[in-house]
Amino acid sequence: MSSNKNALIRYKTLDKCLKNKYRKYTLEDLIDECSEALFEFEGKESFVSKRTVQLDLQNMRSEKFGYEAPIEVYGKKYYRYSDPDYSIHNISVNESDLKAMNNAVQILKQFKDFSMFKDMNGVIQKLEDSIHATNQKSIIHLDKNEQLKGLEHIDILYEAILNKKVLRIVYKSFTARESNNYVVHPQLLKEFNNRWFLVCFHKRKMYNLALDRMESIETEENTSYIDKNLDGDEYFKDIVGVTVSDTMKPRNVVFFVDSSNAPYIKTKPLHKSQEIVDESENGTVFKICVQINYELERLLLGFGNCLIVHQPRKLRLRMQEKFKDGLKNYQNLVISDEEK
Repeated sequence: MSSNKNALIRYKTLDKCLKNKYRKYTLEDLIDECSEALFEFEGKESFVSKRTVQLDLQNMRSEKFGYEAPIEVYGKKYYRYSDPDYSIHNISVNESDLKAMNNAVQILKQFKDFSMFKDMNGVIQKLEDSIHATNQKSIIHLDKNEQLKGLEHIDILYEAILNKKVLRIVYKSFTARESNNYVVHPQLLKEFNNRWFLVCFHKRKMYNLALDRMESIETEENTSYIDKNLDGDEYFKDIVGVTVSDTMKPRNVVFFVDSSNAPYIKTKPLHKSQEIVDESENGTVFKICVQINYELERLLLGFGNCLIVHQPRKLRLRMQEKFKDGLKNYQNLVISDEEK
């Protein structure tokens, strides 16, 4: 158990003892009570030292955690609260605290219609009631779209990952003529560019399945789950987006951005590996080290004529071809009389 968790259990135990009006507690009694509480929680012998409890009492008396508990020693032996109505669970908050909590509630409320957060509705309401939250509009607005297709699948996918369940998913990609059955071992849920994906293990490979292409999901109760123990930060560390290759190594992608748009790239890096290679009055040359995937290409294309890929050569040529095809589309565009 973490030391923080241990401390919380001790503070809760000390609080219970100090507000008990019907028993006198010596320091040794408090040590025994804390040791017993930790034993009940951990299921193993756990001795709390005298110094630890003394330090806990000192912390509770101080402003360190906002308790400022009125702990007194009477009869030069016994410990109690001088205020019989005091408890560390009844801490008063000032106006600044209420304002900060209210702002946090306003942010939480933006998620309350999202299927994954439906269970939070009651909690949010309790918070609003307890801090007398106002109905002010949130100052922070998060980009979300509850109408995205596929969001209805998040709950069952989340529970399957949590409980290590194998799933049978009927899936139809944008390029497929017919739907296919996938028996998958779900590992992670990933959001990118306002779309959700399931990262799953299927036939010895990792796959990304878009939630908006899932037609049905069933649990495969008789199939043993394979846990790949994925760490999202580690798994996605070398990419932009969601498409990870098991075999492709990260490459240095060097690109130029003109002076009017370079500040946007500086303040919002395309990847955590981004660094500046060169700067001039015309613009800035950046470098990122990533796997080259579809999402990266789309991102770079989105900057239009403001960005030029220098390296690698294969990516630069592919970008050139896409811009040429785009130019042809505009040149071949037939404008109707109404649009002129």
